[in-house]
Amino acid sequence: MSSQGHDHAHLPDAGDTVPGYYEIMETAVRELLIDKKVFEAGEIRQMLEVMDTRTPALGSRIVARAWVDPAFRARLLTNGRAAVEELGIDFFENTQLIALENTDKVHNVVVCTLCSCYPREILGLPPDWYKLKPYRARTVKEPRAVLAEFGTVIPEDVEIRVSDSTSMIRYLVLPQRPKGTQDFTEEQLAALVTRDAMIGVARASAPAKEKFR
Repeated sequence: MSSQGHDHAHLPDAGDTVPGYYEIMETAVRELLIDKKVFEAGEIRQMLEVMDTRTPALGSRIVARAWVDPAFRARLLTNGRAAVEELGIDFFENTQLIALENTDKVHNVVVCTLCSCYPREILGLPPDWYKLKPYRARTVKEPRAVLAEFGTVIPEDVEIRVSDSTSMIRYLVLPQRPKGTQDFTEEQLAALVTRDAMIGVARASAPAKEKFR
């Protein structure tokens, strides 16, 4: 169950009207750098236009390719950024991308305990809850409980690994391919992969015949 559009008792969405700490800081730093002529407002606008083209659909495409192409999957797990660039997706930050594979015994979840470092090149902007202190702090201390609040119940015999993003290292969770999808096209598989599954707070969606059997 994806958390998109879903309210969590302990993980509330950011306010719509009152700017948060990071928004205030971003505005102040941006205006200072423009005033100091480090860059121009037009450069910021150009970068925002680039960001508008980056959505979770890019990440879904990467995951689907890894599911159908074992050689690509191996390259993705070895060097995430290089594999992603094979698909014509460029990086605008000097960051490393590490792909984390979920298995029957391991479930990965990503957090940024310091701020909101996130693989924006392939997932776009992070969701509000990813930037909030409850998620950033609690996911490290009690990941199983946090995932349960997203509707993702992980069995006790499955290890949960929490990876902390940094300014130089970003993560992409490679969720398990749902059962019953052996005849799906790559495009159909991509449609099963949500943003939340690539952060690790959800699983890839199963086909209806699996969900409602």
